[in-house]
Amino acid sequence: MPRKRTSVVASMVTLAVLCFSLLTLLAQSQAQTRPLVTQAVDENNLVTLRGNTRPEAVPGNDLGRVADDLQMEHMYLQLKRSPEQQQAAENLVNRLHDQKASEYHHWLDADQIAERFGPAEEDIRLVNHWLESHGFRVNVVYRPNGVIDFSGPASSIREAFHTEIHHLSLNGQPHIANMSDPQIPAALAPVIQGVVSMHDFRPHPLVRPRAQYTFSSGGSTSYPLVPGDLATIYNMNPLYRERISGEGQTIVVVEDSNVYATDDWNTFRETFGLARRFPHGSFQQVHPQPSNNPNNGGPCADPGANGDDGEAAVDAEWASATAPGAAIVLASCADTNANFGGFIAMQNMLTEHGRPPGIFSISYGSAEPQNGESWNAYINELYQIAVLQGVSVFVAAGDWAADTSDGWATAAVSGINVNGLASTPNNVAMGGTDFADTYFNQNATYWSATNGRYFNSALSYIPEIPWNQSCAGQLVTSYLGYATPYGTTGLCNSPLATQYNLYHTTAGGGGPSSCAFGAPSIYGVVGGTCQGYPKPFYQKLVLGNPKDGVRDLPDVSLFASGGFWNHWYVFCYSDATYGGVPCVGPPMDWAASGGTSFSAPIMAGIQAMINQVARGYQGNPSFVYYALAAQEHDSGDDAASCNATLGNQVNPHCIFHDVTLGDNDADCLPMVVGGQTIGTFNCYIPSGTYGVLSLSNSSYEPAYPATPAWDFATGLGSVNAYNLVRSWPGVRFR
Repeated sequence: MPRKRTSVVASMVTLAVLCFSLLTLLAQSQAQTRPLVTQAVDENNLVTLRGNTRPEAVPGNDLGRVADDLQMEHMYLQLKRSPEQQQAAENLVNRLHDQKASEYHHWLDADQIAERFGPAEEDIRLVNHWLESHGFRVNVVYRPNGVIDFSGPASSIREAFHTEIHHLSLNGQPHIANMSDPQIPAALAPVIQGVVSMHDFRPHPLVRPRAQYTFSSGGSTSYPLVPGDLATIYNMNPLYRERISGEGQTIVVVEDSNVYATDDWNTFRETFGLARRFPHGSFQQVHPQPSNNPNNGGPCADPGANGDDGEAAVDAEWASATAPGAAIVLASCADTNANFGGFIAMQNMLTEHGRPPGIFSISYGSAEPQNGESWNAYINELYQIAVLQGVSVFVAAGDWAADTSDGWATAAVSGINVNGLASTPNNVAMGGTDFADTYFNQNATYWSATNGRYFNSALSYIPEIPWNQSCAGQLVTSYLGYATPYGTTGLCNSPLATQYNLYHTTAGGGGPSSCAFGAPSIYGVVGGTCQGYPKPFYQKLVLGNPKDGVRDLPDVSLFASGGFWNHWYVFCYSDATYGGVPCVGPPMDWAASGGTSFSAPIMAGIQAMINQVARGYQGNPSFVYYALAAQEHDSGDDAASCNATLGNQVNPHCIFHDVTLGDNDADCLPMVVGGQTIGTFNCYIPSGTYGVLSLSNSSYEPAYPATPAWDFATGLGSVNAYNLVRSWPGVRFR
């Protein structure tokens, strides 16, 4: 049986928190909410809110000013906390996770957060008056995280914020955005962080279609994953036998779309035996409104099923696949022309007077330097008020390797950066792995020749590598007989890269936070005044995490491949308009995808099982993950025996499978804008057309290899779910 680790973990978390808390003890007293505006508002004395312009808002994309009467709907104005409030909130998060602190797990509610850390009522009244004096309508005030929801015409934006909203064309797609950083009266600068969004650029859903080419070895066939396979590989079956399935817990999947059909969710559960074995599992869709909305209609419109409904299906189905006894709630709102519907839904659920559900999962992405400082600040504070209430937030780290900026590009051009929806210290960032059995020519070792009753065929834990479908990957390079991925004779400049569809940045996201604050000086490239989130001290606990002073991604990883090495996920998605297929016949013929879109809801499901047996909300699970991993890495021989390449020979007591082989590198090119080469960023191109993402432009330092202990490719690695749950502080099995 696994060894008991609870007391050691508790001591490690406590020691780290105590060291931190002693340095900031004076800030632990309840911060006084005091007005921050101390001067009369002078419209002629202005300051610029830096870092609040999208990098796409450039002359080459500009189609001219929008009509003055264009209504910008449900913009968010993010207010600032006082420095003492900010420090007190951060300190409280740490102490809420310290088992020796008097505040341990004494979670706040939304009203308490508003009272302790929200803006002063005087400041809210003054800012509301200023907005209304310029023709805006104030819709809702969310005091817990200091957000004002307001709407108004483009002419009011020009008058109040001294910037214009223009039409843009980007890759043939129409957009609108402000063309310069907004300006506000200097008197309001102490209380206004910025406008979260004055544009219609939205985070991307991270579900990835099945790869068009998969490798075969020794006559291997394809092995798509179904829930039973996942339960075998990550050792969930012992939990189910103990009647631990997430029953009594609620997982919220955050979306800007409904599912196409609730029958798809039911079909998924029935086909894979979940409905029969775990009848208490449920599903519903909600469109949450704020209770203090004075206007008819509210900010949360029903989005219906749109092009993001495939993401909604993945999140709802695979959260239930892991925690089949849990209640799955899909919270969705329609996007507006100035806001992301997923955040409208999450905002409303977290700031109501009642207690929010204990677990949220988000599978969307957008790069830190593209988000802008105000939007990054909003995301961080939104997740922080979740954690202060004990809520665990799981976010997909991204599917673009170490360069998030360019979406589904054929090559990275913007250099190293990370998903700003996943990079805060207040969420778990979920990375992606692939299985290495095809690479090792061991398919028959790990997969049965015949399916089980519910189409499952996995036999055990399977060796794991970082998920990487790019020609820059070291493993595919060697597999295809090349010495290097770069250079004229390397894989990325070979005919095979075209033949096998290897030109893309599809790989698990990972890297350092680098532009949560400040603003880049070049289109979407980390630089200028950019700075990352400070390193949360839980990341200082574990071997391998660099002393770079910033938050690093990912935290944990799970299988996320879309078929590259013969394995992918299946899900029920019957919306033919957006590529779905009928869920009939064997699931091999169903919709097929990969992506860290799957990792986030699956890990959320594991957390639901933890919450079930721990009998309560757990806040940010990273505090425990890193302490458990630190113990595992410090245990000598045990650490080596947890190496993921051991496959079915891995130590059965391991909590984390340490991925040490492979990388999440991607091919790259110089950045070209408007026909002009802007520069080469984190791209090593010694010769040939394509290079590879590197820490240096002049030498090969791949971004990033898997290494023993923590790394940027997979974080702490993947998990043995049974051992993780059993080792959780406060958990006692029979």
